[in-house]
Parts: sequence; C-alpha cells; structure tokens
Amino acid sequence: MAWFQRSKENIIDKTPREMPDGLWTKCPGCSELNYKRQLEENVYLCFSCGYHFRIGSTEYVSILLDEGSFVETNSIVRSADPLGFTDSKSYSSRLESGYKTITTADALLTGIGTMDARPVSFGCMNFNFIGGSMGAVVGEKFVRAARTAIERKMPLIIVSATGGARMQEAAYSLMQMAKTSAALAELSEAGLPYISVLTDPTTGGVSASYGMLGDVNIAEPGALIGFAGPRVIEQTIRRKLPAGFQRSEFVLEHGFLDRIVPRTALKTTIVKLLAWFK
Repeated sequence: MAWFQRSKENIIDKTPREMPDGLWTKCPGCSELNYKRQLEENVYLCFSCGYHFRIGSTEYVSILLDEGSFVETNSIVRSADPLGFTDSKSYSSRLESGYKTITTADALLTGIGTMDARPVSFGCMNFNFIGGSMGAVVGEKFVRAARTAIERKMPLIIVSATGGARMQEAAYSLMQMAKTSAALAELSEAGLPYISVLTDPTTGGVSASYGMLGDVNIAEPGALIGFAGPRVIEQTIRRKLPAGFQRSEFVLEHGFLDRIVPRTALKTTIVKLLAWFK
C-alpha cells in the first residue's frame, strides 16, 4: 500500500531560492557581488567564478524544456504521516510547512514536455521541500514518470537535488530505492533511455539508487555527490579527506560520472545525447 494522500488544492508558487530580497547577492564561491536580475538571466551562475547557485524545480523546467511545453502530472499526490513520527517537531508539521513553501506536490515535480521538439517524461527534485528527501510519494511519482515514458515510448530525464531518504518515513522511505530501481529496469527492458542529471547536492538513498543508474550520468560543476556527507565520513574513519572529495570533478575522476556539464549547456548536451537513442 502506498502511503500518500490526494489533495485537489491549488499550490501557489512560493519556492524560495538562494537569492536574498536585495538587488545584489554575494557569491558563496568567490564572494563577488552579482546583480540579481542579471544573475537570473545568467541561469543563476556567478559572473566571476561560474558558481552554480541552487535553484528550484520550476527553474529547471524553464531551462531544460521547450517554452510552454511542460504539463505537470501527479500534482495532487501528497505525503501522509503513517508512523505519527516526531523528533524536534512532528512530521505532519514539517509536511504542512513544506507544502506552504513550494509550487510542486512534495519533493519531486513530474510531467511531460519537449526538448528541441522531442517529447520526454521529465522529473526534477526540489531541495526546498524537506531537503529534497525521498519518501513514498517521491518514489511513487518517479515510478509513474518511468511508466509514462514506457507507455508513450519517451526518454526519461530526472534532475536530482536531494539529501537522500526521508527518515521520518523509515522503512517506507528505504523501500523506494528498490521500487525506483525496478522501474528503471523496466524502462531499460523497453529500450528507452534514462538520463540522470545530478545537481548540488545529490546524496543518500537517491545517490545509491536512481541518481546513479542513468544510461548517462551527468552533473553540474561543483555539485556534492555521494552517499554519506564528508563530515560524517571523516568522523567515521578519523582521517582527513582529499581536497574536493565528493564534488563533481572528484566523482568524475574516479569513474562514477560520464560528464560534467555547466547549466548553460545542459539542454543542448541532453538533446545531443538523446539523438543517439532511437
């Protein structure tokens, strides 16, 4: 049984970005000031160092898909609280707060659109919703996106930005690793491509499942990619980690990525990759 509930409420776009309210914002990479409007026009890349600011799922839709082509699916699927989980606050309260801050239902936006006029099944995670964590709803929406790709004979494109499994759902969350991986096996058997785009950060259960299972795995520059975070690993092994550990460049060098692509070139790169698949 899937632990989620449905709602017909319209969700208002209140997605917070990594942008303050002022006209200028300081780059975390080089500390240079960027004019906010120009930064938006430059798809949220620092003009001085190319630092990739974190952005929401709606921004990736506008960057990657043809203008006006995206139609959202599964928008009324909502998370429930099957365990009545509480830590510093109740899980139901966290969900309520999350739904007030984003434009999509839960941490994964799914839909159908086109890339250079080619139809695709598309999904993008939103880190602003409980750290982009994967619960039962994220797993369910991913599987539905994969099945849409199979039914309509489309490629599947997923953009990940996540802290991993949603531990407030315990085993229900961990089960999604197997569930999503099985859906990708069905997609592969149907002879359809899956391109995984990894952004900052992609960690935990997502990196251990569908995040790294693409026919092609590409990442934005400087993205944190791995299972446990660097601080946890350092505390566990009691050793200093190499410079740049778990960043895209380090992950590519060690054979876990196929390519690093700046945000400005993501769409053209994916379109070229899809041309290899018939």
